[in-house]
Order: sequence, then C-alpha cells, then structure tokens
Amino acid sequence: MVRINLRSWREERDEQLQKNFFTGLFLAVIVALLAVFAAGEYYNEQIQRQAVRSSFLSTEINQLKNKLKEIESLKKLKEKRLARLQTIKKLQGDRPLIVRYFDELVRVLPDELHYTSLTRSGDILTINGLASRNQNVSTLMRNLNASLWFGEPNLTTVGSQQLSRSFNLNVQLSKGPKVD
Repeated sequence: MVRINLRSWREERDEQLQKNFFTGLFLAVIVALLAVFAAGEYYNEQIQRQAVRSSFLSTEINQLKNKLKEIESLKKLKEKRLARLQTIKKLQGDRPLIVRYFDELVRVLPDELHYTSLTRSGDILTINGLASRNQNVSTLMRNLNASLWFGEPNLTTVGSQQLSRSFNLNVQLSKGPKVD
C-alpha cells in the first residue's frame, strides 16, 4: 500500500527544530542553575574562610592588646623603680655630705660663739646661736662665706639676751669642691 504523506516535510522539520530548541533550552537552564549553585557555594566557602581568618585575627589582636597593656604596666613599674633607685642613689650620695657639713661648721666656729640649733630645709641651713660680741657673728659669716661647703650667709635677726647676743642666719649648702 502506498502511503500518502498528508503533512508536509516542512512541518516535520519545524517540529523537530522546535523540539531540539526546547531540549537545548532545558539543558541550558539546567547548566545555568548548576553554575549559579556552584558560584553560590564557592562564595559561601570564601565568606566562611574569611570569617575564620577574621576571627583568628581578632583573637590575635586581642592577645597583642593584652601584651601591650602588660608591657605598659611593666614600663610604669620600671619607671617607678628607676625613680626610687635614683632617690636612693641621691640619698646615698648625700650621706657623706652631712658629716662634711658638721665638720665644716665646727671649723668655721669662732671662739666665744656657740650654736643653739641647726635646721636644714632642702639646701638651706638655718643656724641659731649665741655670741658674746657682734664681731663673733661677723667672723662666723666671713668663715662660712670662705668655706667651700657653704654659700653666702644671710643674717636674718640679731638680738640681745642678758650677757650674749642671739643671732639667726641662713646659709646655702653646696656640694663642696669638685673631685676629678
């Protein structure tokens, strides 16, 4: 029997092309969805990796901040101890000076004059005493001025008490002669 083709070959071809087109379109959509999914997973992985790095850096920064605080507290402690050490050294260095000052006070003391009180305030020595004559006070002031251990004396008061003259003078203390 003979077949008669009632449909034209063009319609079959168009139908086949349309079928191929939709198949290709379907495959392209699937590939695109897979690509979007893969890209999303990749970026999620990158975000998680960056979050881990950020967390690690944050903990390291906090540890370094703690170490810096500790270093600062140690520096402050060091400064306090150095200041204390300087004070001790200064006191140790000034210790022999007191002996020298007393020795020199005895050397410059003229006859018929005696000290009633000695007061030190910083580098100023206040001397109170009694003398039989005003000339003895003048001699004491000249002797103090000539001494290497004292500066220029400043007479603040002179008064009379029964048979003697009371006096009050201030004198600057010095470190004495420089020894090389």
